Amino acid sequence: MTTFKLYKDYFEDSERILIKNDEFIVSSFKYSSGVEAIKIKNSRGYLVILPFEGLMIWEAMFDNFDLKMKNTFKQPYSGKQITDSYGPFLFHSGLLSSGNPGPEDDHYAHGEFPLTPMDSSVIDIKDDEIKISSQVEYVKGFGDHYFAEPSVTLKKGSALFDVRMFVKNLSEYQDMPLQYLTHINYKFVEGAEIMQNIPDRAFELRTSIPDHIHPTKEWLDFTGEVSKSGKLINKLDDITHFDPEIVFFGDELNKFAEQAEFRMKMDDIHTVKVSFDTKQYPYVTRWLMYNPDLQVAAFALPATSRTEGRTAAKEAGTLIMLKPQESRDFEVTTGLEDESVEGK
Repeated sequence: MTTFKLYKDYFEDSERILIKNDEFIVSSFKYSSGVEAIKIKNSRGYLVILPFEGLMIWEAMFDNFDLKMKNTFKQPYSGKQITDSYGPFLFHSGLLSSGNPGPEDDHYAHGEFPLTPMDSSVIDIKDDEIKISSQVEYVKGFGDHYFAEPSVTLKKGSALFDVRMFVKNLSEYQDMPLQYLTHINYKFVEGAEIMQNIPDRAFELRTSIPDHIHPTKEWLDFTGEVSKSGKLINKLDDITHFDPEIVFFGDELNKFAEQAEFRMKMDDIHTVKVSFDTKQYPYVTRWLMYNPDLQVAAFALPATSRTEGRTAAKEAGTLIMLKPQESRDFEVTTGLEDESVEGK
């Protein structure tokens, strides 16, 4: 294995090739906003990753098919919270808190981690795969102290990739709250069909209305019908239903399967996948939204709890408390599947 450490002086306004072999091309560039980016390309397509900003995946393009939601951000920006740069294909929600804050919460939406500046970043190259990982030590006086290492691994000839998060409580004596969600923002394609190996009865429509939601009468009528029926939306057949957003919570998935498998068939050619271990991620959120500015079918967001903020997780008994020096690993496989495995 070859390890290549990234330094900020590798990043210029124009794209610069850092590594090239028969399968992979790794290049660096910097957006006009000043945010550094790494483009990792294989024979199927590419990912654009932000190595020093929460290891977000900003772009995902495979087989000339753009996987990312439509949004209003043309480039990433630095900031304190995810709403300052809400344009990525994937970001890490957490780690001390996650989701939309409730009335008793004082944390940002999706926590402190999404735009966290990373301390370092490295690329590891093998014959058949390439991995980029970033490292950060988070510490507050009289507060929490952790080490986190997110990573993304892309394999030779594949449009699927593995996203991992490792976190360790560095305190010698103090427990640390942990609430985490892998936020994967696929684009909304009208007529798309969603399939999963988890029964529909595991899902429940979110009936609470966060502060950022401004419901219309039509939306209230539609969500009332969905809630009464108890049905899960698995087909995106009417774009008028998803403004504002529709959210479902899937609970205690480990009761139904050891490995959760979610797929969304976007058209006759393209099917995307989200797969994860339900011991690591016992919960999943489905977020659907369609308007002229934002079009997203986040059909499976693996999580350690529902995404209603830290207080709600604590009250539900789903807030993880990491003991001193304890660590956790999370891994999800996602991306575009080959045609031969569609519909499985």
